[in-house]
Amino acid sequence: MIQYIATKPKVSVETTVVSYLVARPSPDATLASRQQATQQLWTERAENFEFVISDIVLNEVSGGDVIAAQRRLEVLADLPVLDTPLEAITLVENLIDAGAIPESSRPDAQHIAIATVNSVEYLVSWNYKHIVNETKRNLVNEVCHAAGFQPTTLCTPIELIEEIQVKEKLDIRMDPVLEECYRMKEEFAAQFKSAQELYDYLKAEQKKFKALGWKYLPPPAPPTRNESNKKD
Repeated sequence: MIQYIATKPKVSVETTVVSYLVARPSPDATLASRQQATQQLWTERAENFEFVISDIVLNEVSGGDVIAAQRRLEVLADLPVLDTPLEAITLVENLIDAGAIPESSRPDAQHIAIATVNSVEYLVSWNYKHIVNETKRNLVNEVCHAAGFQPTTLCTPIELIEEIQVKEKLDIRMDPVLEECYRMKEEFAAQFKSAQELYDYLKAEQKKFKALGWKYLPPPAPPTRNESNKKD
């Protein structure tokens, strides 16, 4: 019997998210909304994802106020830590050289590079200055693609929650059987660059299947001239 294991998308949790998670409730409306969204992602949506962190996060959250640092480390204690391969170091330099991330904010480039090289689907952050900067996201993606990686999706907790809600409304969450079917379809489609290539391939395969005893229905006969006139 074939056993299917449904995998959850990975979400790399950046330092700003952890800080909002453990911060005292703020009277400021904007800050309060971010705290609420962070809590919602962490508690109500935890079952949708596999949260991970990087060494950069561990080092950043350990700084500052000792008590606050301890709270941040406590909420991260059970999360797996991503490796930092050499490819991530190279990608950091590429991001900086391209102007996607400034040299002065090298750790932010490392957040992106580590998540991307480890094939993490999402990097969630409140860092609008560099990580979820709308004007730089396309450039970040271009640099990652040029380096041969599928870029991680940079998003805020609010954006990630909204994406999941949209998927739930559209009912596109797949069971393991459908996931396997779609994977097979994608692998098959990737072999062909045009409709003609697909047609030629199917014609060649048809001969093989016929030789194995598969019976093919003949195509319908083209309509006669009189039948065509009747339809008009």
